[in-house]
Amino acid sequence: MMARRKRRYVVPGVEKGMQAFKADVMKREGYAVDPNLPDDVKYEVAKELGVSLHPGDNGGLTTESVGQVGGKIGGAMVREMIRLAQEQLANRK
Repeated sequence: MMARRKRRYVVPGVEKGMQAFKADVMKREGYAVDPNLPDDVKYEVAKELGVSLHPGDNGGLTTESVGQVGGKIGGAMVREMIRLAQEQLANRK
């Protein structure tokens, strides 16, 4: 069994800000998000997609299934980051 990785942000101290950003984005996507536990939105997304994701060991899931859940969350966050960057560039002119 592989050891679980602890992901770290490149910029120290941004963890809380990124968690708040994720919660905000996923709320706008229509999900019920607890701002104190924004990572839990993955269970709601998984349920919507028909993926059997639950707390604990999910070693039986396929890479494709896990990617569907992560892609839906990450995709929404990337779209929002791009929108914000475009807005900032437009305001510089």
